[in-house]
Amino acid sequence: MMLSDLCRFYLIIQICLSYGLDELIPQMRINLLLRIARHMLFWMHNKHKDKSLGERLRLSLQELGPVWIKFGQMLSTRRDIFSSLIIEQLSLLQDRVAPFDGILARQQIESSMGGSLEQWFEDFDQNALASASIAQVHTARLKENGQEIVIKVIRPDILPIIKADISLMYFLADWILKIREDGRLLRPHEVVREYEKTLLDELNLLHEASNMIKLRHNFTNSSMLYVPEIYSKFCYEKVLVTERIYGIPVSNLSALHAQNTNMKLLAERGVQIFFTQVFRDSFFHADMHPGNIFVSLEHPENPQYISIDCGIMGILSKDDKRYLAENFVAFFNRDYRKVAELHVASRWVPGNTKIEDFEFAIRRVCEPIFAKPLADISFGNVLYDLFNTARCFNMEVQPQLVMLQKTLLYIEGLGRQIYPQLDLWTTAKPFLEKWLKDHSGLSDMLLILKEKIPLWVEKIPELPELLYYNLQQNNSLKKNFDMIFTRLDQQRDRQVISCYLFGVSTTLLIIGITLLTSKVGVWPFWVMTIGCLIWIAGWCYGRQDNT
Repeated sequence: MMLSDLCRFYLIIQICLSYGLDELIPQMRINLLLRIARHMLFWMHNKHKDKSLGERLRLSLQELGPVWIKFGQMLSTRRDIFSSLIIEQLSLLQDRVAPFDGILARQQIESSMGGSLEQWFEDFDQNALASASIAQVHTARLKENGQEIVIKVIRPDILPIIKADISLMYFLADWILKIREDGRLLRPHEVVREYEKTLLDELNLLHEASNMIKLRHNFTNSSMLYVPEIYSKFCYEKVLVTERIYGIPVSNLSALHAQNTNMKLLAERGVQIFFTQVFRDSFFHADMHPGNIFVSLEHPENPQYISIDCGIMGILSKDDKRYLAENFVAFFNRDYRKVAELHVASRWVPGNTKIEDFEFAIRRVCEPIFAKPLADISFGNVLYDLFNTARCFNMEVQPQLVMLQKTLLYIEGLGRQIYPQLDLWTTAKPFLEKWLKDHSGLSDMLLILKEKIPLWVEKIPELPELLYYNLQQNNSLKKNFDMIFTRLDQQRDRQVISCYLFGVSTTLLIIGITLLTSKVGVWPFWVMTIGCLIWIAGWCYGRQDNT
């Protein structure tokens, strides 16, 4: 662990203690040493006793920086784990993080664009409209047509903070591997590496611009989801300019009810949008906390989502999609044996896993989920039980699906808030069954053929040449194999002769030493000399190159 990591680790503990978060350590005998160490090594006391625990937790995460703020954003959707008072405070991390100075924002925009703001924009508001962990947003108008826009600006000097926390996370990953026997199954390095990549991608707003353009294209003319227009000519690494949208934050339930929004349809569309992005497009919004999701003010009876902040997007391969779809459908059908077999087939668990035992373990965890409304299901407990089950069967964490798992947590949290009676399974099952049917039948085969035929037509004239080349390669390969086998035979013969010479030389040396002790003149020296010469000959013969 580097000195900088130790300093950052100490700072993290210091901030947590200054906000009194040691109250979260249970008063149990098993934690006695931890509490004693806390008083011996750190002399920081709670400096914010006048604030609630939820507010202190929010302020500490905010002070720790973007990595921790994003962690708080995810926790803000877990109403089944935390009290409403804590959730209300953590929800402020979604778009109301303390902003940086608007003058600095203006300077950064002008530096990126290479000129004064007034050349392109008017009515620039120096006060931030919203502020999040990595960037903040200011409003303005395009000078050329008066279009209302928002300008997103990356926080200055944020990269060193992120790198320090990522370095510390790698240290913690090493620590997990050392202290836990099953640490390798968690694949902590891969998980941290994936998280590092997503954070660093977020620092380049050109990535977000391309993501938004693609997502907007995928949902063109969709009644379910609207994505704001991007003004590409004004986008840079640290500056992003988009159309300004007006909507109700998805977490503002009172406003949604006030305009008579169809809450059941809204909740169902949230699930449909997620599965459409994952299975139709293989490209999904992976940061769907309530601060990034709005509901259009128009047509409340036919509600439409508005999605912003596409800095983190997930991509799945065709194999991942099929595996997930088959697993979901098997879960919905309560076919736990199929789930167990899919896990083994995908090599997520060892091939020698006993299917019957794995099936029983999955059934025990998942069966209580069904026949209950969403409000009665504790997904926190389910995930905990599934994790323990996975450990028992040596299941490895799949880093490529970490973002998908996080997004599922967001979807479940949003669904719980919007329409607690939502039947998640009934909503998702028809979609997945249709996807599997479309991608397993004749139509899918014909589509693949349609895609491949132009390539095959292009390659047909090259077939004779490719055939001749392959025959030549096969002949050459056969000659190489014959040469290798010949050399191996020669080497084996040389080794046999060399070992024989070593045996003779060793025998002569032993005889020479024996004669030397008998004092029979110079004969022992001659015998030992001949033995040494034979040993050298054997060594040289064995070392000869066979080329």
